[in-house]
Amino acid sequence: MKTITIRKIPPELARKIEAYAEREGTSLAKAVIRLLLRATGLSPDGVRRTRWGDLDELAGTWTAEEADAFDRVVADQRPIDPDVWR
Repeated sequence: MKTITIRKIPPELARKIEAYAEREGTSLAKAVIRLLLRATGLSPDGVRRTRWGDLDELAGTWTAEEADAFDRVVADQRPIDPDVWR
């Protein structure tokens, strides 16, 4: 693996990286590598993953069970009244 030295990391960024490393229970070097892999859409095995431009990271996603529960709740609203669409 290649070694890279990064200088002049802004203090706030350094604090965020340190906090991430502490939360993950890993070293700063491994934390930076994980963050870079995630930011570039690469996985730890070096394979590029699809990166979507949606709001999943902000809004979250549903599990299959949550989506099924939602579909059951709104099922009554989905039928189309043929008389209305004539």
